[in-house]
Amino acid sequence: MRARPAAGATLNEVSRRLAQPSLALYVHMPWCVRKCPYCDFNSHQLKSAAPDASYIDALIRDFDLELPRVLGRRIDTVFFGGGTPSLFQPEDFSRLLGALRNRIAFADDAEITMEANPGTIERGRFEGYRDAGINRVSLGAQSFAPRALEALGRIHSAEDTHRAVAELRAAKLDNFNLDLMYALPRQTPEEALDDVRIACALGPSHISYYQLTLEPGTVFHARPPQLPDEDVAWAVQNAGQKLLADAGYAQYEVSAYARDGARCRHNLNYWLFGDYVGIGAGAHGKLSLALPQRILRTARPKQPREYQDQVRRAAAAPAGAAPGAKIGESSFIDPKDLPFEFMLNALRLNEGFTVREYRQRTGLGIDSAADKLAAGEARGLLERRADGWRPTELGRRFLNDLQASFLA
Repeated sequence: MRARPAAGATLNEVSRRLAQPSLALYVHMPWCVRKCPYCDFNSHQLKSAAPDASYIDALIRDFDLELPRVLGRRIDTVFFGGGTPSLFQPEDFSRLLGALRNRIAFADDAEITMEANPGTIERGRFEGYRDAGINRVSLGAQSFAPRALEALGRIHSAEDTHRAVAELRAAKLDNFNLDLMYALPRQTPEEALDDVRIACALGPSHISYYQLTLEPGTVFHARPPQLPDEDVAWAVQNAGQKLLADAGYAQYEVSAYARDGARCRHNLNYWLFGDYVGIGAGAHGKLSLALPQRILRTARPKQPREYQDQVRRAAAAPAGAAPGAKIGESSFIDPKDLPFEFMLNALRLNEGFTVREYRQRTGLGIDSAADKLAAGEARGLLERRADGWRPTELGRRFLNDLQASFLA
């Protein structure tokens, strides 16, 4: 049975959910038609017409290995990321989600998101994804200018994005996000703001609006393109934010803007330091097994073949073996690092966090971070709210410095 579309959530609603034994699920699908020169995600160029369906079998086995750690809990959100998940067929998602629902409870209104590239969607396929259980889509538009798309190495055109949005509407998948970047190679401020205007006119429920950065290990980092300077990028950011606000998109996180009721619940779970299972090549997970000393982080092997080989061997291990122990790496967060780990996420939110959320997610009292909170307030980077703390406008501008101040 297909899950009902999620209507989004306020921060208070997300906090209430996280207080219950629910969790998120991240599923990594690592293949792309072509690797973009700015991308530092775990993605691999597809060598065939479509990904091998055996990868779905590996994902199911991987979840089976994690299941002992999450018995009695409930899946509240699912996010299929990549790579390009839309390279997989609707039947693949239907089989995977069906297998997962047979193993663990899903919330009645579970938010199930799939990332999609506008250049990899065949006509009518969104209806198949909807019928498989997908109720939210994140579309990688990035820009609507041909020159910018070419510079970014994208395989789609602006027309492809318009067509994909029309397909989403036809499939009644109205809860969708558009990814949009600014400060692109040789991009003028007016070109950047035109992208924002076009994105708003398409009427998505959510827009991710973020600056292009040159990440280590990427082609752009090795051979940097000519980018607008920081002052220009800052001016574009402010002007773009005003356009978004005027169009009804409220900023709630560094790069996330949503209409009423359309905040991404899956990402809010990350930012509020909630628990999530990560399956798939290169996927990361975080589970609170006992607070505060037993918060476990997991990381799967990045190479798809190595990942599938390790899953196969772990699934064949004798009964009684530790859950997922032979897949990738896992380690417990040192309790002294928990204040930083929490702040690294929660301070991305415009509304910040409550003392109750800090205590629930870390198992620590707020006194464990009191000195550094007070120092942030004295520097004008943090301000108290009735029940917690949030970054000031200055703190949001210098967020990296603010987050780093909580290092042990």
